Amino acid sequence: MTTCYCRAFLKDAPIIILDESISNLDKPSEMQVFEALERLMIGRTTFIIAHRFSTVVQANRIVVVDHGWIVQEGTHVELLRSGNAGYSRLYQRHLSV
Repeated sequence: MTTCYCRAFLKDAPIIILDESISNLDKPSEMQVFEALERLMIGRTTFIIAHRFSTVVQANRIVVVDHGWIVQEGTHVELLRSGNAGYSRLYQRHLSV
């Protein structure tokens, strides 16, 4: 995983795609990786594909995909305000675990 981030830094890639980049990390490691990623993402378009809410809540735009279809999009707050829609339901379920 670290190698991929290093390549993105060295190449100065304008677009970064992170697919489940922290899915196997514990919370402290996840926070360390995100601190490094925040610096990497400055001035770049970044797509983060994730199932963890902690990965996406800070995103400028969240796109919710269900069975290959975009069913919602917006910020974390906007999606929570959507009431009983998919994102809000999943987030409430996540909090109750």
